[in-house]
Amino acid sequence: MKKEENINKEEQAVIDLETADTLPGGEEADVDGEEENPDIEIEEGEEEEESEQQEQPTRPTLKEVIEENAREDEKPFSSTLALKTILGGDILNTQAIRRQVWLILLITFFAILYVSNRYSCQKQQIKIDKLNKELKKAKYKTLSLSSVLTERCRESHVVELMSATNDSTIHPADQPPYIIMTPSDRQQ
Repeated sequence: MKKEENINKEEQAVIDLETADTLPGGEEADVDGEEENPDIEIEEGEEEEESEQQEQPTRPTLKEVIEENAREDEKPFSSTLALKTILGGDILNTQAIRRQVWLILLITFFAILYVSNRYSCQKQQIKIDKLNKELKKAKYKTLSLSSVLTERCRESHVVELMSATNDSTIHPADQPPYIIMTPSDRQQ
């Protein structure tokens, strides 16, 4: 609020200085307060008004206002921190922030790196989960196919299939297999 009052006072001072230099007819006014026409006498009431005006604090000149505004961004950061100064961007003009620009950029870089790394890790985790699901499906399919194959390879199932087809020349054996001994087997 104080800053707004200071700005309004400065703007008023600039406007007063600009209007004080010219008279309504476009003629230049004397800045010192002395009149150019010596024929007009100043009455006593007017003299009192002038003395009262001189007692009032003097307004800054246009040059002083401009110099103050030019140095405004170089002023040190005030101890009071308001939301208006943060949102208005005034906090970025302080010397302390300017000295820490590289640190802020480094922190920003690491934050971006952290976010991108997390994103890529999440993508890899999703891919791993998808591949694990496919692996489970493949294991279940392999297990079911293995049981079907075992069922079809049993002797009883094979005999049923052979008896179902009459043109097969292959028959199950009626006699047990013969054991043939060779001379090398006899020595043992």
